[in-house]
Amino acid sequence: MTASKVGIREFRAGLADFVDSDAPVAVTRHGQTVGYFIPVKQDRAADAAALRAAGEKLDALLQLTEGEVEEMVDDFKQLRKAKE
Repeated sequence: MTASKVGIREFRAGLADFVDSDAPVAVTRHGQTVGYFIPVKQDRAADAAALRAAGEKLDALLQLTEGEVEEMVDDFKQLRKAKE
């Protein structure tokens, strides 16, 4: 796979498009290659699902009373001591 060459200004102006692309890009400055940008494809649906799940856990934690939080902290401390 050959990297296309783009100037640094063009790269900066079109960064969002290069991130969404599959092709690597050779970034040049005054005609000299100064670096390569290789986009990494991620599963955005999985990231969104993980973020949603973390938000739901946070919402549940925020609903706890002070007594429940203290109880959890005490349980944690006991489990930690047991592992030492």
